[in-house]
Amino acid sequence: MLLGGAMVLAAVLAALLAPVIAPNLPSEQHLADRLRPPAWVAGGSARYVLGTDHLGRDILSRVIHGARISLLTGAVAVLIGGIVGVPLGLLGGFAGGLTDAAIMRVLDFLLAVPAILLAMVIIAILGPGSFNAMLAVGVVSIPSFARLTRASTLTLKEREFVVATRALGVGPAYLMFRTILLNALTPIVVQVAVTAAVAMLLEAALSFLGLGTQPPAPSWGSMLNTGRSFLHQAPWYGLFPGIVITLSVLSLNALADTLQAVVDRGGAGRALGAERAA
Repeated sequence: MLLGGAMVLAAVLAALLAPVIAPNLPSEQHLADRLRPPAWVAGGSARYVLGTDHLGRDILSRVIHGARISLLTGAVAVLIGGIVGVPLGLLGGFAGGLTDAAIMRVLDFLLAVPAILLAMVIIAILGPGSFNAMLAVGVVSIPSFARLTRASTLTLKEREFVVATRALGVGPAYLMFRTILLNALTPIVVQVAVTAAVAMLLEAALSFLGLGTQPPAPSWGSMLNTGRSFLHQAPWYGLFPGIVITLSVLSLNALADTLQAVVDRGGAGRALGAERAA
């Protein structure tokens, strides 16, 4: 968890401090230095630690600024998925019947379509761009939050403490949001890390296809796409954005796995305590 958390924290700090720590402006062109290799390679310059692209722009600066788009996409996906998906799952699991069936059929439809294809359809309707890509990724993230919340609600609403709270005469809103949801937050927190990783990967894929962030704004996916044309001439062009994407997704997945392990140990500990008390 320490390594994954440290890498996620480093990415967040790099995004927040990008104007300060980036050695050059991300869109500043130096055509005389185009396709310059990294500083430690023969022919490289200390000014360009990771080399330059086909327009002489500093790759390190563009990677640092590109973290803003990727992390913001992850945050927007979590926000949309949580704001829309959690109440839907909570309502479906608590109400049951036709309400639950109607909500689940809509979610099943969204899940039946591959995430990248659904995002492409949304962008085809709204038009390409970073904001529309974030919105599309957020919509794709709704079913995962909704289904997880519904499963937790179905388990919790039959527990003794929920039945006892209902017997006190409290309203459905209190039961849903104050009793059930508060006890279902732990798996939702784990889902936040998973969704952020998937969202970053999906945003990179959309930008790679030219549907996400548009030039000259820096994006890891678009840098990876452009770097394909210079793979033999300048392999570092697409290498470093690909490494950053991989490390970011692996770090979030490692963080999610660690959180899940902590949750499982906590649940086992509570169960053992209840057994001993009985």
